[in-house]
Amino acid sequence: MSMIILKPGLLTTVQDLGRYGVQQFGVIVGGAMDAFALRIANLLVGNDEGAAGLEITMVGPEIYFAEKTLISICGGDLSPVLNGREVPLWKTVVAPEGSLLQFGPVRLGCRAYLAVAGGIDAPVRMNSRSTYLRAGLGGWEGRALRKGDRLPAGEPARASQVLAELLADQAQADGVAISRWSVAPELLPSYTAQPEVRTIAGQELALFDEDSADRFFGETYRVKTESDRMGYRLAGDSLRLREKRELVSSAVTFGTVQVPPDGQPIVLMADRQTTGGYPKIAQVASVDWPLLAQTNLGGAVQFRMISLSEAQRLYLIRENGIRTLRGGLERMQTSTNGRV
Repeated sequence: MSMIILKPGLLTTVQDLGRYGVQQFGVIVGGAMDAFALRIANLLVGNDEGAAGLEITMVGPEIYFAEKTLISICGGDLSPVLNGREVPLWKTVVAPEGSLLQFGPVRLGCRAYLAVAGGIDAPVRMNSRSTYLRAGLGGWEGRALRKGDRLPAGEPARASQVLAELLADQAQADGVAISRWSVAPELLPSYTAQPEVRTIAGQELALFDEDSADRFFGETYRVKTESDRMGYRLAGDSLRLREKRELVSSAVTFGTVQVPPDGQPIVLMADRQTTGGYPKIAQVASVDWPLLAQTNLGGAVQFRMISLSEAQRLYLIRENGIRTLRGGLERMQTSTNGRV
């Protein structure tokens, strides 16, 4: 199976769940900004959760499917249309041979994820197929997709074949089939243009004066336009330390909130560096990483403090929901109706 890129969109890249195991050599993790959306899209087409798919940012591409393909689109709503038919998110879809997938205006969020049965068969570089644009590493020739690119897919798993068979009797006259099953709404992140993001205390929270700490967890911050996949630069009242301190660089991760000397917070994202030396005022709970990933430039975000135990509890609830979805899809051989 191959997909042909007729128009590349604003920024469309091949991404999986990241490049783990090489941070000690200074190589970033990278991967999908909204890893949750990519995981679910992969499950819906019978792939392993970490298979490579497309991350589509703001302005979507036009993609021609040369062969019949099982697909799913999850994450932000970029108005996907297949052969002139609106495609719902969070479902399994059959794109017949010769299909054209297009995208329209952004309705919610800013990143959509396209998974295809078998995953995108880009070369593996340092344990991952993810694109790291700054280094020209991974993905499709280390870059964003261009007009004329032909992307191969891997061999679909048996699970993908079964899902396609179950959809056969739901095909419309043009061959497009959309699953009756869907993802339970309670499993989905509460995407919004102005999210409230839950955080735990950062390692250096106590170094900030009391007024700054209170304002960080009460103020609305704007995402600056110079933000990118490496970090979201926020605009708001400056945060101040009780006294100037020199810190030793230490490990950072997705959602680490650092405060540089200008007092304007930076939330580290998928293409974050491996270590950081700025004071860390907070750490975004992993359950809310998708909310950050879908916040557009110029959008607003608020932070709310929760305990570490609450963050862990929320994480386990989300992961249990994904396990339930996975189990439900595995039982689809006996039922094609209802919500899983």
